[in-house]
Amino acid sequence: MTIPNTLTLSSELDLPAYLFGITMLLIVMLVHGMALLQIAKRYEVKSFLYLSEHKYSAVALIFYVSVLCLFLTHIFEIILWGISLKAFNLLPSLSQSILFSGSTYTAMGFMDDLLPGGWKMLAIIIAFSGMFAFAWTASVMISMTKNFRQAYTRLHMQKLKLPTEVIERFK
Repeated sequence: MTIPNTLTLSSELDLPAYLFGITMLLIVMLVHGMALLQIAKRYEVKSFLYLSEHKYSAVALIFYVSVLCLFLTHIFEIILWGISLKAFNLLPSLSQSILFSGSTYTAMGFMDDLLPGGWKMLAIIIAFSGMFAFAWTASVMISMTKNFRQAYTRLHMQKLKLPTEVIERFK
């Protein structure tokens, strides 16, 4: 087999797309993990402190701020994919690269497959990165709802003028 045939075979199998896609997937998951750990850690500590200080509305506020931060993490990752697609000249403009990344990352698929031949597999890898990231985010959000629900219920108990000892027993 000669070198030109090898290059043709590797591009037919989308090998450059696999290499680039797996590298970017690892980078995106690393960024995602670091962001989620920071958001979850800060939420858990602050919500615990606010619960102990009976600042139930503050727990709700930091819950929604944390959810916004989770959303912004996904937006950042879409932009990261878009910049990488443009840096490798796989799409003609940065805005088109970001839009394609968002369409693929969210698995919405509202755009045509604009990637050149030999790079088509990259769309599937971007979609997998989005699915992994959304699943991870969902698990973090589920764990965050415990303190949020506790604060909400305690606030409601206060409005009902239940005795403090009853409210404190609710965990």
